[in-house]
Amino acid sequence: MTREGGALDPAGGNKPLLTVSLVIYRPDLKVLAATLQSLSKALTLLGASRCKIFIIQNCDTDGIAPLLGANLNGIAFDLWQGHGNIGFGRAHNLVLHETGTFHLVLNPDIEMAEDALTHGLKFLEEHTDCGLITPHACWPDGTRQFLCKRYPALFDLLLRGFAPVFLKNLFSARLARYEMSEETGEDVFWDPPIVSGCFMLFRGEIYRQLGGFDKRFFLYFEDFDLALRAGKITRIAYVPAVRIVHEGGHAARKGLTHIKLFAKSALLFYKLHGFKLL
Repeated sequence: MTREGGALDPAGGNKPLLTVSLVIYRPDLKVLAATLQSLSKALTLLGASRCKIFIIQNCDTDGIAPLLGANLNGIAFDLWQGHGNIGFGRAHNLVLHETGTFHLVLNPDIEMAEDALTHGLKFLEEHTDCGLITPHACWPDGTRQFLCKRYPALFDLLLRGFAPVFLKNLFSARLARYEMSEETGEDVFWDPPIVSGCFMLFRGEIYRQLGGFDKRFFLYFEDFDLALRAGKITRIAYVPAVRIVHEGGHAARKGLTHIKLFAKSALLFYKLHGFKLL
């Protein structure tokens, strides 16, 4: 495994105010560039010298390093590569002990509002009992995306991930309840049981206390597991002032390999946390 750095080390070697980890695997370079540009603007508003980004490259895609230099505008970063595809959670955990006072787990297909991180850190500073924030999210077409979830029944997972549209419409009220759509509007909502891993803004000490992600999950459900564990030691908050656009998801559309990974991780999740059918 090799590391490459860019820009100056923040805060003269002291713990950064905010660290960010992105795990990438065969990314769409245009989408990744948009993510880096929006992240750069948000970090600049916080004070770029107080922040650092870790890019963990789980693939051998060319052109990543020049892309980072071109889009991060002098913000300190480390590029970790050469370790192969070790999975989403394990890759994020590579930098666990280098995380700052606050730490953001971020997907490489997120565009955030310029003031998203400013609002997020302000909330964490004002609410010391909160250790994890989840944002207000939309799809690229502007429709809402609900990142908070109740504990998933197997029926909910199958319905949401694999059912045809007419069946989803038939069970729309059930899906809305599972996705907590009524609870997560324009007001802060406390203690959702589960939140998405596409954007998890942690208090650094909480993230380190949790040990990051459970490495037994290669892909899928590692965020469900981490959120459930986080809820046992801290409070989680949905903060609508923190706004993002998320392009990803849709495991069923990614082919048989992803469906198998989804099923394997679901079995592990239920083994660890308890099975729920309906």
